[in-house]
Amino acid sequence: MQRQRRVAPAHGRSGGGITGLRGPPLGRRRPFVARDPRGSRFDALAADQCVLRSLRGARRRRRDLRGKLLAVRDGDDNVCAHGRRRPDVLARLSVRRLFPGSDLVRRRTPRVVAHGARARKAQGVPVRNERRRSALASGRHDPVILGIETSCDETAAALITLEGEIRSNVVSSQADLHARYGGVVPEVASRRHLELVMPVVREALGEADASLDDVELVGVTAGPGLIGALLVGLAAAKAIAWSKRLPFAPVDHLHGHVASLYLQSDPVQPPFLCLLASGGHTLLLDVPDHGSQHVIGTTLDDAAGEAFDKGARLLGLGYPGGGELDRLARQGDPTAYDFPVARVPGLDFSFSGLKTALLYVVRDLPADELERRRPDLAASYQRALVRALVERTRAALEETGAKQLAVVGGVAANSELRASLPDAALAPPLLCTDNAAMIASAARFTEPIPYPRYLAVDAYASA
Repeated sequence: MQRQRRVAPAHGRSGGGITGLRGPPLGRRRPFVARDPRGSRFDALAADQCVLRSLRGARRRRRDLRGKLLAVRDGDDNVCAHGRRRPDVLARLSVRRLFPGSDLVRRRTPRVVAHGARARKAQGVPVRNERRRSALASGRHDPVILGIETSCDETAAALITLEGEIRSNVVSSQADLHARYGGVVPEVASRRHLELVMPVVREALGEADASLDDVELVGVTAGPGLIGALLVGLAAAKAIAWSKRLPFAPVDHLHGHVASLYLQSDPVQPPFLCLLASGGHTLLLDVPDHGSQHVIGTTLDDAAGEAFDKGARLLGLGYPGGGELDRLARQGDPTAYDFPVARVPGLDFSFSGLKTALLYVVRDLPADELERRRPDLAASYQRALVRALVERTRAALEETGAKQLAVVGGVAANSELRASLPDAALAPPLLCTDNAAMIASAARFTEPIPYPRYLAVDAYASA
């Protein structure tokens, strides 16, 4: 897991925060719940073999048991005056076979398990650590926003303050899982998110030295992205918000990338022109304020990040290949090959022709020559991609008259692109790729939905 750690201040339970959107108080919870400890696995074949014998002998067993109870009623001190066995004896007899002859299925009296802070305190388990106790004693309170991101193949959770300071940022990538397929498999990604989303949330809370009691707002990516992956994160975020009667902010993934600029020590202030280049999108955005953005240019085919990954795959660099192609390109000559740059009308992009040109060159080269020229191919291909992005961005600056430029998205981590736009505001590389800190940041500028109206909020796959 990639983590961005921040030292978390002490937290208290008094102070401001997001008010007016919470639900009514939870009230007093029931301190006990009953759990059935029977195993969830059930051997149907073994049960079928003995169920007939069990049913045939049921009447005989009940008759024998009734006779034993009547026989010991007068002299057995384990039997109460009304003929029933004492509770302690019943507890010892509570475990017996459900089906005679089967060792796979047992029946046991459900045990009572205590939950909640009062029960943990009675069991000697500390309710809060010393740091949180001192915060409670001093009356300090530092509310945080919980962000969850599951739009593609990263499971991420983060906590930030209402002012945008990162307390924790935990990302679990599935890159190794999908590498064998050469790309993200949506069903595999969704199932992996199911396994990881709550452990990642718990780790984010632990790194921030916080609990769900400190959370004032829950933000989650609602789209665009892989619909199955989005639904996993959306369901988890709804459950957390609903359980604590918290307000809820469904965040647009693209807004999240832009909002990563607001997390720096010197945050970018709108208005500005923003180039968003990632594996799924390539956009030129006019950002007039923190909460809105307008598309003025987009890709007509492949996204820039997709073009990087597909080019890396053609060169045998595997998946994900954008970072590998960047590293290999540093060893090559960017002028060795003259790849075409598409110039479509307006401020739009096109990368499909560039990818096809690389395919033809790789196909026509002998194997030994391809191996020798691979760094030059990577450098030339990257140069053409970056040139297309920079030319369109410069044209947009002139056309809109924007005074400030920013670059976000996974492609913003590319070294040549960063060097080609020295005057642009850039997020740190760890915040360029998908993460939950940017989602929590965008949640600050998204209209929150009060409890419990957000239960019907749905995910969307495309913008």
